[in-house]
Amino acid sequence: MCGIVGYIGGQTAVDILVDGLTQLEYRGYDSAGIAVLGPSGAKRVRSVGRVRDLEAALPKRLAGKTGIGHTRWATHGAPSEPNAHPHTDVTERIFVVHNGIIDNARDLRLELEADGVELTSDTDTEAVAHLIARTGADNLEDAVRQTLARLSGTYALAVIDTEHPDRIVVARNGSPLILGVGDKEMFVASDISAVVRHTSQVVHLDDGECATVTASGFRMFNADDNRAVAKSATTVDISPDDLELGNHSHFMLKEIAEQPFSLERMLSGRLDERFATARLDGLNLDAQAMRRFKRVKILGCGSAYYMGQLGASLIEELARIPADAEPASEFRYRNPIVEPDTLYVAVSQSGETADTAFAVQEVKRKGGTIVGLVNVVGSTIAREVSGGIYLHAGPEVSVASTKANTHMAVGFALLALALGRVRDLSITDGTRIVKGLKALPAQIGEIIDAPGDVEQAAKLLAEAPSLFFIGRVRGYPTAREGAQKFKEISYRHAEAYQASELKHGPLALINPEMPTVAIVPDDELLDRNIGALHEIAARGGDIVAITNPGVDLPESKVTLTVPKNEPELDPILLMIPTQLLAYYAALSLGLNIDRPRNLAKSVTVE
Repeated sequence: MCGIVGYIGGQTAVDILVDGLTQLEYRGYDSAGIAVLGPSGAKRVRSVGRVRDLEAALPKRLAGKTGIGHTRWATHGAPSEPNAHPHTDVTERIFVVHNGIIDNARDLRLELEADGVELTSDTDTEAVAHLIARTGADNLEDAVRQTLARLSGTYALAVIDTEHPDRIVVARNGSPLILGVGDKEMFVASDISAVVRHTSQVVHLDDGECATVTASGFRMFNADDNRAVAKSATTVDISPDDLELGNHSHFMLKEIAEQPFSLERMLSGRLDERFATARLDGLNLDAQAMRRFKRVKILGCGSAYYMGQLGASLIEELARIPADAEPASEFRYRNPIVEPDTLYVAVSQSGETADTAFAVQEVKRKGGTIVGLVNVVGSTIAREVSGGIYLHAGPEVSVASTKANTHMAVGFALLALALGRVRDLSITDGTRIVKGLKALPAQIGEIIDAPGDVEQAAKLLAEAPSLFFIGRVRGYPTAREGAQKFKEISYRHAEAYQASELKHGPLALINPEMPTVAIVPDDELLDRNIGALHEIAARGGDIVAITNPGVDLPESKVTLTVPKNEPELDPILLMIPTQLLAYYAALSLGLNIDRPRNLAKSVTVE
């Protein structure tokens, strides 16, 4: 994986491809390349490093109005020019870019080598190019279809052929791929951000679908039997301005700052003050359907999993339904029992997280009811689930998710409120939660506008090779997410523990060189949390505390305060300073904040 872009039309392809790859940089990658079909044949250019390195390697004049490009995040083989996409066959007739993983690539490569093909890369994708070229099919579509029948695994493919320069053939199975529809021009991309500057009309491919793309339009067909598939374009509500930095130094800081406004948009029309509940028509579940669920299971990966833990806590507190969260990446491999009276919830910022999408399919295969919390309209998970809550966070470019995480937490609060009000949550408590939700955007704005000593605290933490994040019950998911964010962009080892578990082993690690970030809400567990801080301070550990106004924490070296909301919603506010701590720690270390090493924004492989 990581990013695909393609163009066919009346413009110079290389300009469109480079611009599209630049827009896909946020997804994370280690090399890039393009292939362009021009009057004198095909030209391929590849480079290790950033898109700017590729751009510097391009010839000054590169004619051609058809081409494909790719940013690669290494799966098979180290980052190198031979392993970069596009890949081609021995005659340099077929060029292929690919996201996903071909599971039987080793067998295919051995077969090709036995037939005398000299492979030039370590990748699974190169085998695909050779197989397409060797089919002997009369046209590119049939050559691609015959090759797909031999592939096992996941893929989004875009293929060009010097003998058929008037088309790009694409295919999808398990990795996202869209078509952008323009005026006598067409685009191919793995992400809408690559084409939003050129068109707002897109077509989403589903698994098992292929398309022939020409300058005048597209024809979709089934990979198995060549049967035509009828689809029309939909309009996406994304502005190119949403993908610009503006006055901010980094996208992460921009996205943290956008949260008060994006949350207002998310909550608009969803809070029913008359009945003290949430209006979630997109769930496609009426009150009777919601009442029949006896359990809630939340599935997500990384930060989405931690927000799922926060969601499970909210659902148990407000709706009094047993709820838990688990990593979607583990779910289907443990042969889970899918119960008809359990509501399953899939959580993903991109809506394309492969592990979560496969978990959705497992639940559906076993007859379960699954809804989604996703941020991207028309994404794979959004189309697979039976209903859901769109997060409406807007585009998120930084690899380290911030505003989408906050929207996930608020989405779970809305779901918990809706489930609670069809059960035993009183109108008084419902009114209290509605009021708290309405207050969140302004309170988050207060934290961002007056962050206190967050930069001082961040520098203290950045100097440590390792640190703890601790929280208890409601505060523990916030601590886990704080640790995740910190290690993602500061490259410091950060580990989260329940504050109550410190005395059962982790205290052995406390020393003056290992600071602790403590999540300390002003709730019924305040005394217990203060007790944990005493234990840390007694062993010489520095403490950065995130708490509410009026809480006295003399053991804390730096104390960051956030406004008080309702106890159930306080963890959302306590999370905002952890985002700022991670940002300023990475800034003090001079790191690439928006594009941390080894990571991708949208993980579309298992």
